Amino acid sequence: MSTPAPLPYKLIATDLDGTLLRHDETVSERTRQALAAATAAGAAHIVVTGRAVPWTRHILDSLGYQGLAVCGQGGQVYHAGEHRLLTSVTLDRQLAGLALAKIEAEVGPLHLAASRDGLEGEVLVGPGYRVHEGSLPHVMLDDPGELWAAPLNKVYIQHPDLDDDALALAARQVAGDLVGVTVAGEGIVELLPLGLSKATGLSLAARRLGVTAKDTVAFGDMPNDIPMFAWAAHSVAMANAHDELKAVADEVTASNEEDGVAVVLERLYRS
Repeated sequence: MSTPAPLPYKLIATDLDGTLLRHDETVSERTRQALAAATAAGAAHIVVTGRAVPWTRHILDSLGYQGLAVCGQGGQVYHAGEHRLLTSVTLDRQLAGLALAKIEAEVGPLHLAASRDGLEGEVLVGPGYRVHEGSLPHVMLDDPGELWAAPLNKVYIQHPDLDDDALALAARQVAGDLVGVTVAGEGIVELLPLGLSKATGLSLAARRLGVTAKDTVAFGDMPNDIPMFAWAAHSVAMANAHDELKAVADEVTASNEEDGVAVVLERLYRS
């Protein structure tokens, strides 16, 4: 009786937006089948997303996803099958306020939004902040002071003139000793607890599963995936990925609209 071939990777870590999800926020049948084949072979799949749990849960439920998910840019480890938050890291609001003051002193007034902590945490949107069309549920605020009334996962910042990369660079230069700064998507620059990244959350979740970085293949599309790529043994950027991420990826696959995740998984987990 032949011995089964060893798994190329025991853990598959996938970002959601721009990676696993198509633009209409669905997962193609081909990608579903590729993931199912890989997990049937013995690999584990972990979703690793910048979205906090309230903006992720409905997608995981629609996929029938029962495992762990790393949410909130690594700040939350969520058990999808049990609908339970296992770990959560919050942003020090005093430090965040100081960071914002330093950034605004450098670049001028910012438009703000914030994600509240917890399973039911709302995304609060302040005056002037541009929300993407078809965006997920959020609460519009007239008083920006309300952003700070309860514990937060992160603060989103926008500038009326600077693009995302320029804003993130300026924020890191003047406040990078107070908060983490990452670009998570178009128009999405985030301030996070210092030292927090997708890699820190993924390492916690992987430890719960008994797997390590050398067992992991990771997929992503934006600069917030760079720490995860540095942590994983093999990293795959989508064709639609940000140039900064492509520059550090081990390979580039097809776009999220062209089943890029499935293309790689079908090669790695051939039966």
